[in-house]
Amino acid sequence: MSDDTGLREQGTAFMPRFDANGLLTAVAIDSLSAEILMVAFMDAEALAKTRETGLAHFHSRSRGRLWMKGESSGHVLRVEQILVDCDQDALVLKVTPAGPACHTGETSCFYRRLDGDVLLRVGS
Repeated sequence: MSDDTGLREQGTAFMPRFDANGLLTAVAIDSLSAEILMVAFMDAEALAKTRETGLAHFHSRSRGRLWMKGESSGHVLRVEQILVDCDQDALVLKVTPAGPACHTGETSCFYRRLDGDVLLRVGS
């Protein structure tokens, strides 16, 4: 185990490990219900902006730029806590949503479940 690995996995320093594209996986969950709301990616800029403002910012791979969740809809995600996984390459954002998290208008992006080869709405 390298010194960096030991520090990253057992130490107290925040040492995010971005992938080859400069991204971390970020899972947003509702801080009250623990419902998974969405999965997105953060680069160093998005992570810094999230920490600075308390509002979830991500890196849009399709747009190739920084975006704040809710910048057009107003459905921002207020970050209450950031959990960091053991090797610091994934984050869980405990958030308070100001509306639906999904661009479809659903509360969560995970509103369907797989049943065989068919997608069914959760709860059906």
